[in-house]
Amino acid sequence: MSVALITGGTRGIGKEIALKLSREGFNIAINYRRESDELKCLKEEIENSNVKCLFVQGDVSSFEDCERFVKKTVDELGQIDVLVNNAGITRDMLLMRMKKDDFEQVIDTNLVGTFNVTKNVISYMMKARKGNIVNISSVVGISGNAGQTNYSASKAGIIGFTKSLAKEVASRNIRVNAVAPGFIETSMTDVLKDEVKEEISKNIPLKRMGKAEDVANVVKFLVSEESSYITGQVINVDGGMLM
Repeated sequence: MSVALITGGTRGIGKEIALKLSREGFNIAINYRRESDELKCLKEEIENSNVKCLFVQGDVSSFEDCERFVKKTVDELGQIDVLVNNAGITRDMLLMRMKKDDFEQVIDTNLVGTFNVTKNVISYMMKARKGNIVNISSVVGISGNAGQTNYSASKAGIIGFTKSLAKEVASRNIRVNAVAPGFIETSMTDVLKDEVKEEISKNIPLKRMGKAEDVANVVKFLVSEESSYITGQVINVDGGMLM
């Protein structure tokens, strides 16, 4: 049975991806940073699909943590066929007011974290001569966004990382793609006022914010055989916002 490792998979988009892939028959390993009451419920929900669910704690910004939880995944589930680099944070602020730590923390988690996990997974995929990697970027990594120089830089970096790695590993039957969500209804957007959400929706051609399932559906496609001739691509899931 195939195994999917999802970073930051306990809530929002990551959680939906984990649930979606479990329903497709993947054994699931979910990386998380902090303990929460939601873990037990999520484990039960995933295991209802008659698959295994393993939680692996660790901070993706720490190379040593990544080395440990990737090894634990392979030791307990036997392999890693799919990697979804989803873990990410925001520290929004105009650059003139942004603290150095706020810039570095976002880069370290979002971009360096993607490197740390992938670096530790890729050797297993190379040996198996197969694998699928999906990196979760963002439309602001393409368009930019005021108040998000740190976040935009990290997500733009992920796109460059994706395209370069795709060229490196294609000969080993490993595909690497990125998904760039637009405004998706998650805990990050829940804090926005209703009038702000309405204004955002007006500027989206489909006139609504997306759902985590919209992103998970694209990830499911990218790790399936139906996308076997697709690599090095960035797919926007944004309701047409960047058309």
